[in-house]
Amino acid sequence: MIEEILKTSPGGEKIINEYTRTKGLSDTRRRDMVKILVAHLTNEHGTSPSRRLKEEYAKGIISLFPCFADPRSKLGYEHYYNAEDGSGYLAWRIKTLQKEASEGRMKLPRQPQTGGPTADRQSYKEDCYLTEDPHCQEAIALIKHTADEAVVKEKMKLTLAYRQKLLHDPKKSADILSVFSRFLDIPGLINQDFGLLFGDATSAKLLEKWSTNIKPKVIAQSRGLTQTSELQDLIQNAEATEVEEGWYSNMSSILMLVHLLPPSSQGRKRPGKISAKQACDRLVKFIKTSNSIQGHLDSIGERLQAYLLAVGPNKSRIHSWFIVIDQHALPCKASNSLACVDELFKAHFVFGTSYCQELTNVFSFLQTTVYDIDVETTKVNPRVSELRARILQ
Repeated sequence: MIEEILKTSPGGEKIINEYTRTKGLSDTRRRDMVKILVAHLTNEHGTSPSRRLKEEYAKGIISLFPCFADPRSKLGYEHYYNAEDGSGYLAWRIKTLQKEASEGRMKLPRQPQTGGPTADRQSYKEDCYLTEDPHCQEAIALIKHTADEAVVKEKMKLTLAYRQKLLHDPKKSADILSVFSRFLDIPGLINQDFGLLFGDATSAKLLEKWSTNIKPKVIAQSRGLTQTSELQDLIQNAEATEVEEGWYSNMSSILMLVHLLPPSSQGRKRPGKISAKQACDRLVKFIKTSNSIQGHLDSIGERLQAYLLAVGPNKSRIHSWFIVIDQHALPCKASNSLACVDELFKAHFVFGTSYCQELTNVFSFLQTTVYDIDVETTKVNPRVSELRARILQ
């Protein structure tokens, strides 16, 4: 029972993985475990569960995690729940919730809405990563100077935990592309980091699902919108299955999402609501091959969120794709538009950067509908929930 609760709750897999790796839990992970279990217990049985239920959960903990059993106590689980005096981690957490409920601050424990690309997370794969100097500094030095891409990719794997630590340090996060500058010249590193964070199955979901499952439904839903000339062109291009390059087919179907999930109003103090057509320009920009990429980066001026930059003689013939982030152009590994959108989405998680405000609905839809990431801990706009329900029916 305890294993099932943890595996189906946000953060639960991390607890199981840490115990498997270390045969113990840090204080933070133990507190997280108690919160998850008490949230489940009180949601299922109310804020005053019986002694029998609390004992079942306590027994379940040391059954799943036998190293937690106290060999010096009578039953081994009294530190989680002691029926004689009502003490233990589970009992204390329940009392805290009862107190908060009585004071009117909350009726039931709720999971905080903390999901998304800026969330602090551990890697999906629990390999032995370098996290401390001087080993990290040696690996980083080798990454910067070696010409062997295989060595770069291997050392980038080993420094993932260190890189994630930098990203969530406000004083150091802006330096990530100077410390790990090989993102700028070696395609594929974004996909590698994302796969290490979430696993290969999650990493492959957009490319596996979009063309055969989701794209036809997006086209069908778009037909119910007011048919502007821009939207009509996108529908026509999205249905042109014989054309796979540039703006056509898959890219057009992605841009249709912007029309289905237009930017939300930003309030009185911010610039007024922009159109779906303008929001599409925040997702992907095009420059001709004759134009300088550096010139484009210099023209950006202010710092913007990540977007795709397509380079070619015209929009139907794109020669190369880049992800522009913090006035840097990172080469995409793929040459087709859908795979480049896939890399753009992943870049938000790899670099811990927020979604562009005008595209939050689109990226939240992809995150929770296609990739199935942080579904329970990410608050989405009602438009996203509605479209998600229609697509998944």
